[in-house]
Amino acid sequence: MALFKKRTVGKPGEWYYCLVHQKVEEGPDCPAKDRFGPYTTRAEAEHAMQTAQERNLEWETDPKWHDAQAQNPDDD
Repeated sequence: MALFKKRTVGKPGEWYYCLVHQKVEEGPDCPAKDRFGPYTTRAEAEHAMQTAQERNLEWETDPKWHDAQAQNPDDD
């Protein structure tokens, strides 16, 4: 018998998207390293991967991100 039970952090009413099981969870059920969230609604959690793709694209195409390399191409 374990002395300390491992618990995931979160509360009912918070929604998460599990990256391992590729499903929406309330609560959460899976460890933090395997999920996105918390989201306020189930619908937001269902669109977690799409939201992540949109944010990644926005970040990758941000001209400010590549600005330092363009000004100093010889600096490594």
